[in-house]
Amino acid sequence: MHGGHNESNLRQQAFGKRFPRFGAGWRKAITAGLALIALAVFMATAFRAGWNRAETDFPNYYTAAVLVRKRAPLHNYYQWTWFQRRMNYAGVENQLGGYIPQTPLTMLPVVPVASFQVQAAKRIWLLLNLVFLGLAVWLLSRITRFSVAELSLLAFAGYGTLYSNFLLGQYYVFLLLLLVFGFYCLNRGKESWGGVLFGAAFALKLYGGPFALYFVVRRRWGALTGMILAFGAAVAIAVLIFGWNEILYFATQILPRSLEGQTLDPYNSWNGTISTFLRRSFVMEPELNPHPLWNAPGLFFFLQPFITVLILVFPFLGLRESITEKRRFAWFYIALVLASPNTASYTFVLLLLPVALLLDETRWREGILLISCYVLLILPLLPASSSFFPRVWLLLVLFVYAGYRSKWLTNARQVVGTIALAAAVAIPFAWRRENAYLQEPGRHWERIAVQRGAIYSSSPAVLRSGIVYESIGRVHYVLRWFHDGHNEEFAFPGEAFHPIAQSPDGPIEFELVAHRTSTTMLLDVFTKKLLRISPTAPERAGVPYRPLDSGRFKQLISPDRHWLVSTKWSGGSQQIWLKRTTGGPAIQLTGGNCNSFSPSWDLNSSAVIFASDCDRGIGLPALYRARLDKFQGQ
Repeated sequence: MHGGHNESNLRQQAFGKRFPRFGAGWRKAITAGLALIALAVFMATAFRAGWNRAETDFPNYYTAAVLVRKRAPLHNYYQWTWFQRRMNYAGVENQLGGYIPQTPLTMLPVVPVASFQVQAAKRIWLLLNLVFLGLAVWLLSRITRFSVAELSLLAFAGYGTLYSNFLLGQYYVFLLLLLVFGFYCLNRGKESWGGVLFGAAFALKLYGGPFALYFVVRRRWGALTGMILAFGAAVAIAVLIFGWNEILYFATQILPRSLEGQTLDPYNSWNGTISTFLRRSFVMEPELNPHPLWNAPGLFFFLQPFITVLILVFPFLGLRESITEKRRFAWFYIALVLASPNTASYTFVLLLLPVALLLDETRWREGILLISCYVLLILPLLPASSSFFPRVWLLLVLFVYAGYRSKWLTNARQVVGTIALAAAVAIPFAWRRENAYLQEPGRHWERIAVQRGAIYSSSPAVLRSGIVYESIGRVHYVLRWFHDGHNEEFAFPGEAFHPIAQSPDGPIEFELVAHRTSTTMLLDVFTKKLLRISPTAPERAGVPYRPLDSGRFKQLISPDRHWLVSTKWSGGSQQIWLKRTTGGPAIQLTGGNCNSFSPSWDLNSSAVIFASDCDRGIGLPALYRARLDKFQGQ
């Protein structure tokens, strides 16, 4: 057996001497051919789909870029109905959109193309993204042992995430280029420039921010200095464009809840994050999560920061060990994606960088595991599988693989100390959030107009027959009429905003936004008749009540003239307050680190109907009824 083995080796050696480049040449040719085929398939499918279809999310960035050119106030960007109206004025029809949780400068790279029509601008953006992807692959080939063709195959193995990026006109290929270029500079000793690029990524999408701690632990002071300077310059640009108060609004109102995962539907299993998994398991929400595994909000408040700290601390404590710089960086990078409170299928294109770095110094058997995890992460999920959060577990596998060589993990004493540290950090966070949770409307007032899966219910208009309110339908904002224990939907060819009851028996006056025009309409909910009153020029299009406006709030007097209700800022959030018309102290009706707004009166003055986004996404409220019986003696 050994003789046959040696004879085979001699034949291979003789073949190699006679044709020294035959095997390598064919391998390169086959790889290049496969890469070209993959590119052709990608161009014919994902790129073509994005080229021809006007899908979100690009219209969100585009609308924000148009608003920058018009000098619109930043805080309005984060108001769902205001932003939806402006999307329509920008030429985007039949699409829902919003700007939460983007940073003040996320739209900045799109500003140069905002003078074009939306689909033309998207096509320019897609061509740029093709260039960004090519540059990222080329830079990766300069810092790994792989060729451009091999890395192209790896990138196209992530077809699912590339498809969603190009179909939706997303942002993450550009972000990938910034992060790859940043690591390229670090790897080539140009630390300051690397820090600048990570600082830019932080300003645009927040992903680069935690790398400041990485630079501190690794004592890469040049990179840290470059990052601080870049981020400082970005803040200065944001202040110059929007003003200091607007940036402060983002930092105090939007950012904290975004970091807690309170964006869009925070219970939706398609998010695929640890935060969503924990919230879905332990927090009951009547519309979005009526049947959690165990309704134990306090446990969620503890576990979310506890697990996040553990995920981030483990790589930090392993950064000083003798593992390679590429593995250190990849481990920390994967930890950031795993701990992120907001992900989607397009996010995972960012994993191309750490997966390539890990493949660069791994054996082929481990390489199969890496590539398998990468491919499975970006495959489209079946509806039935999303509730098991497969992407969380696959990311966890990548995280464990990246750090399993760390000797620090074998030290039981240090591991126990780290767990204790994470618990010490999590307990005060949990205590603070538990106290705020106990003040929220859901702990005190009746939930009304509950509809399974409804993500948005606001601006209630009270009739004798029930309540008409604005809601989000399949492709538009719609009106819903809650009466006799059920909901009835009224959909229109446009966006229906801010219903107002002209009398206790109707009709309902509302704003219909379509074809870049705002029109005042009347709806008779009984006969379904619709009457157009008057169109309004987009520049002057107003709304009867702006629940998230930072200006003065309108006071509403009760039908019996005994009470006033208003919305005010209180402790960094919006709350509803009551006051007697005869005088006396104001009474805070709602509380919590969330917003309650848009109050209306029951016709008999016995209760206030209002909207609140507590326990939900920022600005995506549900409806409550607060009965005033308990205040009659006050």
